[in-house]
Amino acid sequence: MSEPRSVRLSCADGVSLGGELWAPPGNRRLGRVIINPATGVLARYYHRYAQFLAAHGFSVLTYDYRGIGASRPQRLRGCGYRWSDWGELDFEAALGFMRDLDADGPLLVVGHSIGGFLPGLAPSAGMIERMLSVGAQYAYWPDYARKARTRMFLKWHLFMPAVTALCGYFPGKRLGWLEDLPAGVANEWSFRRARMELSHAPERRDIILGRFAAVKAQILAVAVSDDEYGTPRAIARGLAYYRNARKTDVLLRPADYGLEQIGHFGLFHSRHQAGFWLDTLLWLRDAVNPWPGRPFGAETGAAHPSDICGAGLSPAGRTS
Repeated sequence: MSEPRSVRLSCADGVSLGGELWAPPGNRRLGRVIINPATGVLARYYHRYAQFLAAHGFSVLTYDYRGIGASRPQRLRGCGYRWSDWGELDFEAALGFMRDLDADGPLLVVGHSIGGFLPGLAPSAGMIERMLSVGAQYAYWPDYARKARTRMFLKWHLFMPAVTALCGYFPGKRLGWLEDLPAGVANEWSFRRARMELSHAPERRDIILGRFAAVKAQILAVAVSDDEYGTPRAIARGLAYYRNARKTDVLLRPADYGLEQIGHFGLFHSRHQAGFWLDTLLWLRDAVNPWPGRPFGAETGAAHPSDICGAGLSPAGRTS
């Protein structure tokens, strides 16, 4: 792989984040891409994909959220970081960095899991022109895949908060599950309610909803049929907050790429370089959906839209 340039991102509250900037060869710049990781996943997991995008003409930023990897403080216990900070402060800093980098091409986002939902929390989210989300959801446990729901509820919504209370942070790395997480991040995940805005103070809820409403980007939301976290229902719940964005949803299956399973994390593995990664170039470069005619809207279930999305929100459609 070509070597990226190490960068530091300065957040509005003074926190500094570690990141890497991947430059395209020569003067060819098709756009600026920010890659948002999943919860508890190091930015380096996405480095091969970032290098792939850079080789095809994009300037690409990868970075670790506060509390993770290159952005971890000396002492995680008691740091006070929350999940919502990753969107309101960390992604906001990433947006500012890429805005000031240069003005060549559109400003694009690739968001994995929570990384595809967090952008709407940022005050400057309205500058995003196009977004690709993969398994993007915010971990409301009734949306997990039915066959895995009990196991996942016990793991993430009972065991994780108990261990977090005991340790003062979540020792995911020691358990072999995720990277370690700040207590605020772990607890915001564990106690997430159906309506995301209810995790914010009452006086801030309209502000948060207004930020999501300000996003008018094109969003291509990808679900994978064997993803236990990012089910169609889970993704629909998150997409509904982007009520003024132009949204298209897609359901992929492992057989589409000659595989038996992909799951929640598989699409960013380098084995997909000649398949899924190439497909994503059509969207990021040309705004063309590489998988037409595969909406997952019908698979979100028969629940009333208000049950999926919360009062005052409209459900994610096939294309809107």
